[in-house]
Amino acid sequence: MLRPTIDFLLYDWLQADTLPQRARFADHSRETFGSVLDAAERLAREKFAPFNRLVDTEEPRFDGEKVILPQATHEAWKAFGESGMLSAAQDYDIGGMQLPYLVETAANAFFAKASVGIGGSLLTVGNANLLMAHGNEAQRRVFALNEFSGRWSGTMCLSEPQAGSSLSDVATRAVPDGDNFESDALGPRYRLHGNKMWISAGEHELTENIIHLVLAKIPGPDGKLVPGTKGISLFVVPKKLVDAEGRLTGERNDVALAGLNHKCGWRGTTNTLLNFGEGRFKPAGRAGAVGYLVGRPGEGLRCMFHMMNEARIGVGLGAAMLGYAGYEASLDYARQRPQGRPITGAPSAPTSAPASGTPAFGKDAAAPQVPIIEHADVKRMLLAQKAYSEGALALCLYGARLVDEQHTGAPEAGAEAALLLEVLTPIIKSFPSQWCLEANSLAIQVHGGYGYTRDFPVEQYWRDNRLNMIHEGTHGIQALDLLGRKVVMQGGAGLKLLASRINATIERAGHVQGLAEFATQLGGAVQRLGAATKAAWATGEPAEALANATPYLQAFGHVVVAWIWLDVVLAAQAAEAPRRDGSLAACRYFFAYELPLVDAWLKVVSSREAVCREMLDEWF
Repeated sequence: MLRPTIDFLLYDWLQADTLPQRARFADHSRETFGSVLDAAERLAREKFAPFNRLVDTEEPRFDGEKVILPQATHEAWKAFGESGMLSAAQDYDIGGMQLPYLVETAANAFFAKASVGIGGSLLTVGNANLLMAHGNEAQRRVFALNEFSGRWSGTMCLSEPQAGSSLSDVATRAVPDGDNFESDALGPRYRLHGNKMWISAGEHELTENIIHLVLAKIPGPDGKLVPGTKGISLFVVPKKLVDAEGRLTGERNDVALAGLNHKCGWRGTTNTLLNFGEGRFKPAGRAGAVGYLVGRPGEGLRCMFHMMNEARIGVGLGAAMLGYAGYEASLDYARQRPQGRPITGAPSAPTSAPASGTPAFGKDAAAPQVPIIEHADVKRMLLAQKAYSEGALALCLYGARLVDEQHTGAPEAGAEAALLLEVLTPIIKSFPSQWCLEANSLAIQVHGGYGYTRDFPVEQYWRDNRLNMIHEGTHGIQALDLLGRKVVMQGGAGLKLLASRINATIERAGHVQGLAEFATQLGGAVQRLGAATKAAWATGEPAEALANATPYLQAFGHVVVAWIWLDVVLAAQAAEAPRRDGSLAACRYFFAYELPLVDAWLKVVSSREAVCREMLDEWF
């Protein structure tokens, strides 16, 4: 099911086969794109999917010296590194394939669906991409290129036990490593002291080295840390020290595993608490983790958000594919599971309620059972899953297409793509994280009691997906980012641009028989979203506007996905009947059952409902 859906979205909807007309992708064609997708699908099917349950039940463990993971994880990581997918979108001259980010994202969908627990690429590629953008020549050559080759892996170290998502409270310190700290070929060398929490893949033996990107503060002349986020800098901190040629020196850096976090899901990937500079290891005879400054002092967040925004698209894709995996599993179950019989008969008086205790319908007990997919409520749950997961997948691929447009399109088109991506990134992360989790819940419901057991995979999909509303920026942080920054930046230019794109789809759909009603409905929702945005900020008080940022995020996401579905259905008009009719049914479902929810969310936004803001602690 997935591959035909991806092919349709790539070529019939997003016109990926036109990308080879651009100089960067000139060596490619639809055939080469297809070969990459074939290879990714095969690798995911053979090395990842069969071991998804294994890595869930055999959690990582620390034997006092090293972290133990199943052999299947080692083999999957090795195969992924050898496949070239880590550097798929990179330049030829550093070993990449110069694939469009759109095709790379589509290929990664197969791995996300097969086993997010095994993991592999998300943080490593993001880490290396950040260094390519902000690191010096030596950092790119030594650290980034070894990550792209699969020799080393990478992490992102932001959160701290006492700070959580509040980066302004980062307390990790970085002090110059001696008087000649600026003479190292790998960049200005510092010693780091502090603790980082929730570090995915922070300790393992899967690769020769682990490259940590760490946020820390450089003390001022008085020895104190600058409060807030302005004093945060970024450092590259290898687990094992290396020289300027990328060779291991044989010395362990002062980065120590303090503990493994035992999670609800994603159990196959280590999640760690790391101590930097605790003195367990003493490189060059002194405590303190050796780190190299990336970019300039005080610009750590600017650099890190290069990785964060990319990671948020990856999180959205992972959530979408977990939703899709549950959808496929519950659809297969519903087609095979016999239970119940068709509803027959009707009330004798349709305009009045039946007498108490008298059924308004009948069932022929002698008739054979039917597969549960014949029941309307099961179809409702399957349609919801299809609408959420396929809509989320389309949204993520659209975001990836914007990345390609930003970097390879004409200047005006590239600038528009960058602006759209700024506005849509919180939605690309949040909508799949919330609603594909709901899809997984519905997949359990379709299975009934069986879905609540480990005999079927859907309970694991739900547990794995629950993390996505939390990591790489929680749901509430995405909401604050959207309403507090993205829709008001540049005088609302991003929101206006998005509205123009949506209105172009509305205009096209308005001339297609059967879609005009959807066009009218979506047009009204867009207008109400714009009005609510203005109403939220009517007083100019951030506390009043942002108290209902999460309902605003949900309303915004539903409007965007309704637009995505309508645009997809327009592309499906020329497709064969199952694709055309299935897309139309999912679109109908979303407009009938989901889009009306927007008005309730926008009501509290527009009125600046104060109950959550005014609630006092003692009232709970």
